[in-house]
Amino acid sequence: MTADGRETRVPFQLIEVDGPSMVPTLNPGDWMLVQHGARVRPGDVVILRHPLQQDLLVVKRAVERRDGGWWVLGDNPYNTGGDSNVYGVVPEDLVLARVRGRFRPLGRFRQEREALGRRQLSLTALVSWTFSAVRPVLADRSLSKRLRAR
Repeated sequence: MTADGRETRVPFQLIEVDGPSMVPTLNPGDWMLVQHGARVRPGDVVILRHPLQQDLLVVKRAVERRDGGWWVLGDNPYNTGGDSNVYGVVPEDLVLARVRGRFRPLGRFRQEREALGRRQLSLTALVSWTFSAVRPVLADRSLSKRLRAR
């Protein structure tokens, strides 16, 4: 807190993904690098307070700006609910941060390989993880056009 009572906020923060609503962009167990106070544009992945349960933070894609705030959707077509189709437009002040990148932990990569029956981590697998572990989370600028076309 500052001397005048305002909450201070770090510009960047790491947050772990919990839940499948943003698969394939973000998987459960991934870590997101988020930027607080960043300008949000249609197609950006954002962190917001759930409009009906404001102690809960959720990650969604900001599809388009509408009267009263943002229309947000999850990327996973098989995980319905929990987005603007359920709770409507999200007020601007509930959108807290923009997701800039994601990190896929090596431990989770090992668990996925073991589930496929591959116990040992080969050099090829390690190189594959290295190139896929850290990547930016890019905006999907075509999303708002597709939403209007339906």
